[in-house]
Amino acid sequence: MDVPFGLLAELFGRSLALWWVILPGMILGTIVGILPGFSAQNTLIILLPLTLYINIEAGMAFMISLYCTTQLGGGIPAILFNMPGEGGAAATVLDGYPMTKKGQAQQALVCCFAASAFGGLVTTIITMAMLPALGKLGLYFRSVEMVAVMVFGLTLIAAIAAQDLLKGLIAGFFGLMIGAVGVDPVFGTPRATFGFLELYDGVPLIPALIGLFAISEAFVMLESETIVRKEDLKTAKQARWADTLEGLYINARYWWQTIWTSLIGLIIGILPGAGATVAAFLAYHYSKMLSKTPELYGTGHPPGVIAPESANNGVTSGTLVPVFALGIPGGTTGAIMMLVLTYHGVVLGPRLFIERPDLVYSVYMQMLVCYIFMVLLILPMARYMSRVVWIPTKFLVPLIISLVTIAAFSEREYIFDMGLALFFGVVGYLARKGKYEVSAMLIGVIMGPLFETYFLRSMRIGQGDLSILFSSWLGNAIWIMAFAALFLPFLRKRKKSGVLAQTVQAGHES
Repeated sequence: MDVPFGLLAELFGRSLALWWVILPGMILGTIVGILPGFSAQNTLIILLPLTLYINIEAGMAFMISLYCTTQLGGGIPAILFNMPGEGGAAATVLDGYPMTKKGQAQQALVCCFAASAFGGLVTTIITMAMLPALGKLGLYFRSVEMVAVMVFGLTLIAAIAAQDLLKGLIAGFFGLMIGAVGVDPVFGTPRATFGFLELYDGVPLIPALIGLFAISEAFVMLESETIVRKEDLKTAKQARWADTLEGLYINARYWWQTIWTSLIGLIIGILPGAGATVAAFLAYHYSKMLSKTPELYGTGHPPGVIAPESANNGVTSGTLVPVFALGIPGGTTGAIMMLVLTYHGVVLGPRLFIERPDLVYSVYMQMLVCYIFMVLLILPMARYMSRVVWIPTKFLVPLIISLVTIAAFSEREYIFDMGLALFFGVVGYLARKGKYEVSAMLIGVIMGPLFETYFLRSMRIGQGDLSILFSSWLGNAIWIMAFAALFLPFLRKRKKSGVLAQTVQAGHES
């Protein structure tokens, strides 16, 4: 379906006129993203009466702006404190926090904000141009293909564990064990719940995320006076506007990476159940695998911040595609927005593009305006946000632990979840001291239940025949990509070590 440029220009003007709801949504979304445990979904549910009361365009503009900036906000604590505010920022900590410890917090934040905004802009424009076609993409991903996608995600455990394969695999396996806690989806019998009714639905992601990352890192912080290393503290305190420009220059250098990693986020966003966390880790892994200097990743390398941030903001555009095109929510946020649309009498599905094309494209135009506002308003704030890391840890740590423990309570409102977060905090601290990757644990916690769900569905369809997992050409293509992602880094490393050995030998001979 062709959309006249006149209509797009009109929708852009109407979206700009909604600044009075977009700006509050952005402010609230940034705050929600910064606080670990608070999510866009929870906030939108709380504010649902408000979005139902105001007109549909204003309500959607508020929800869209809040959702988009939540993804950006999650990267702020990930970079400054090694504590992802959202699951989609869990991969950002791998290089964002090392940049902060080197006194480059401002540059890291600028990379995060710019990648988020420009990645979101790119995918929003592409989605508007290809919306009807992208809507059909979700139809090709059934349970069989999703098993391959989940296995693809699980291969990231080995990729993250490349420095110490054994410890990384142990951490990933431990995460899978945690993910298996709960009621068995086939027989309905409890597994490893230890009699706690609160675990019958499985280990909740928010307390696990808060414990493994936020609380464990707070314990580690107590071992030093400030987050920034002493030798780099002077550099951090001399932060200037020139550092903001340096961050923008870094983003400009890696413009192509911003584009293709945001496209990963767009595709993952369309798939049901995958989400921003999967997209961010996939983008990080491919960025590292295709880089000429993969050894720099994990040491404070800017592309390690750009890739996951552009990917998790690419997800925001993809999440709404199945809502409009198929009338199927791709996630919790999409389901809430779908509820608001149906409340206002909007019939979702393919006919929506014929009957109400202005509504469909106005939502994406609002998203476009939101990302433009991000560049203009949030990007300059990086200089001032980076100063938080100057505060001594003896003041920061009690504040952080208090906030995140309360945040653990916010999702299900169980006191049990606060204790669970503290338990995972101790587990995460011991893992960090033993050089085990907490990121690998988190991948296991997230991917384990999803893999089990899709695998069991596939087995029921194939009546127990494992060959059904390889019965789809699309699934087989994803299987090949998964195995390539698993083995290519090791082959590359082996080849590089072989070349190095030949160079050394040639030097001895000469």
